[in-house]
Amino acid sequence: MEVKSLFDPAAKQEIIERINRLKPATQRKWGKMDVAQMLTHCQMPLGVAIGRHQLKGNFFIKLLGPFFKEQLYNDKPFRQNLPTDKSFKIADQRNFEVERQNLLNMINEFSEETLSGHPHPFFGKLTPEQWSRGSWKHLDHHLQQFGV
Repeated sequence: MEVKSLFDPAAKQEIIERINRLKPATQRKWGKMDVAQMLTHCQMPLGVAIGRHQLKGNFFIKLLGPFFKEQLYNDKPFRQNLPTDKSFKIADQRNFEVERQNLLNMINEFSEETLSGHPHPFFGKLTPEQWSRGSWKHLDHHLQQFGV
């Protein structure tokens, strides 16, 4: 798998086009979220990157996080059904169109200039390119979950 950079305009456009192929009735291939919940969930890591979403984390995770940091942005796909931070779990019903537009807005806003500069709450300090590749990889993972 080639992990792309969300800073690359062509890679960003590809992600946007894939999101625009989703429909409210698009079914997941694995996991528990419906498509609108997934669109909401995907906003959370982008929000962490640009400083809109705060994660508390805990000592144990912060201690282990740096050992797994490379998995965030390397070329190995994320496994299906990985554990998710509680604040990233979306259990309530969401409006598909609203959440899709919110996610598209965040993707369009995502740039080297908008990164918060704060360390990742679990993985520690990331370079802008690591944030970009990790963000693309997370979006790609969930778009594959919904077949686009």
